[in-house]
Amino acid sequence: MDRPAKADCLFCRIVKREVPADIVAETDELLAFHDVNPQAPHHVLIVPKGHIATTNDLLAEEAALVGRMVLLARDIAEDHDFAQSGYRLVLNCNRQAGQSVYHLHLHLLGGRYLSWPPG
Repeated sequence: MDRPAKADCLFCRIVKREVPADIVAETDELLAFHDVNPQAPHHVLIVPKGHIATTNDLLAEEAALVGRMVLLARDIAEDHDFAQSGYRLVLNCNRQAGQSVYHLHLHLLGGRYLSWPPG
């Protein structure tokens, strides 16, 4: 499914290169960049290029997109030498879960011990 960008969405603007970001990886449908407020030594956000506000807005036919987000996170962790020591993947959905930008994004966190429960 081809989702259009939203003009008022920060991550859509990053995808369109209207807002600068430290880009780590890119595919035809995904963009990965460093979080501006990192919670770990390695904190990368992986976003679809089309606008999907939350996980609640995912369509069944987009399930493979989330899988590709996870695989890109794995590849980034491997490329930056923290896959073997461990990393965490987080998808927040809506305000009470901590989502602050309403564009689906996967957090890739690594480079330190990540305690449980997370918060």
